[in-house]
Amino acid sequence: MNPNELCTEAEVATLVHAFYARVRADAVLAPIFSAHISDWDSHLAKLVDFWSSMLRSTGRFTGTPMPKHIALPELSAELFQRWLALFHETAALQPNRAMAERAEAMAQRIAQSLWLGYQMSHAPDALPTGLAPATSLTTAARSNG
Repeated sequence: MNPNELCTEAEVATLVHAFYARVRADAVLAPIFSAHISDWDSHLAKLVDFWSSMLRSTGRFTGTPMPKHIALPELSAELFQRWLALFHETAALQPNRAMAERAEAMAQRIAQSLWLGYQMSHAPDALPTGLAPATSLTTAARSNG
């Protein structure tokens, strides 16, 4: 399938905006994001470019997310899992199932990569730990509680 046939730009923008609306409303993640993002309009536009590049192969995104995430203090596997759970919940609501499934697979790999890079930077001599596959926050709470 041609990447441009997977989804439209409007579907990408809808996914990104819906997801980050959840992040911004989340009691755990919102304070972290708010402390580091002062211009949400600009940040969302960059994230739409990122996901457009990932899902539609547009090549619009330029940037290096890894150093920005490595510079954040005190990230944890639980925070990445929460991000993934919110992404999973948001993707589940998207009518374009092919796009949602591809986006979820990509989000899992992106989170895994960022988390492994974070650990290698902050504890280079320790064995890194992975992330479990994304589940909803409700499912995660039941399995942790």
